[in-house]
Amino acid sequence: MKAGNISQTIWKRSVKKQLHTERKEVLFQPSAEEACSVVRISKGKLAVCAQAEVSGASVRTGIYAAVRALNDLAVHGVEPTALTVQILLTPDAQEGDLKAMTGCLESVCLEAGVQLACVRAEVTPAVVRTVIFVTAQGEAAEDALLRPAYALPGQDIVLCGYAGLEGMLRILDEREEELGRRFVPAFIQQMKQLRGNVLALDAARAAAAAGVKAMYQVGSGGIFAGLWELAEAAGIGLDVELSGISVRQETVELCEYYNLNPYQLTSAGCILMTARDGDALVKALERVGARASKLGVTTDKKARVITSGEEQRYLDRPAPDELMCWWERTGGTDCRPV
Repeated sequence: MKAGNISQTIWKRSVKKQLHTERKEVLFQPSAEEACSVVRISKGKLAVCAQAEVSGASVRTGIYAAVRALNDLAVHGVEPTALTVQILLTPDAQEGDLKAMTGCLESVCLEAGVQLACVRAEVTPAVVRTVIFVTAQGEAAEDALLRPAYALPGQDIVLCGYAGLEGMLRILDEREEELGRRFVPAFIQQMKQLRGNVLALDAARAAAAAGVKAMYQVGSGGIFAGLWELAEAAGIGLDVELSGISVRQETVELCEYYNLNPYQLTSAGCILMTARDGDALVKALERVGARASKLGVTTDKKARVITSGEEQRYLDRPAPDELMCWWERTGGTDCRPV
């Protein structure tokens, strides 16, 4: 199989068809698009979990797993309370690496107002670079739960955040020394200053307060995959203007250097939303300091159309994430920044 998330076809054939056990307390049936598990713990009260896994050689790797899991709770209208973490270390890892990784995870918890409730770590020859698994937990009222499946035809599509930003930052973490030979120090510093733009809890809260019922965090495969997955989850079509997708110039420069497609680059912190009044939603998001723009509209057709100037094309099924392709091409050499 190809690197990255398995395809929806494989998931349905080799995962979904093997699942037969059901309990009435479990609200969501597993799907390739759903990022959370939801259990009713009492009348009107839900316990919600979101899982994320990230691998890399940088001590900052766990930040992106934590951010992804926390954001996935937030886009479901859930207030996160705690994180549990499992760290798989390579045999050449040092205790100082583990200490730094834990410190990075704690910094995310401090920013998000959640507790790092459990951390387990082990050294194993089964991995060639550190793998970090994060589960974010929270609670929600049943009538406040949001889902990407609630998107309806005839709504505006709003993008909050920047496409490809997570992938750019992760490559920076892995290759800072190399990039320092390509770009001037001021440009590298600009890239680092964008690290605070991937945790999107305030933006998700603002969207929920504005009446948004459907949000979807862009993940592996980038914004193109996120648009496809949102449409699949809701059973809708899309009509999107490519120029509406916000991509930082820093991401563009890095992608040109490594020959990557920013629209297919992992994008934690980048959230798709649907609303009747996209302009009002954009203003609500801007009031909390988020970057937001209208991309297009949802439709009652099956077609997922992307327009660029006078050119139109249909959105393809998700391709492997460009970060995974980058890892394969570079061999995952350990070039941790000092």
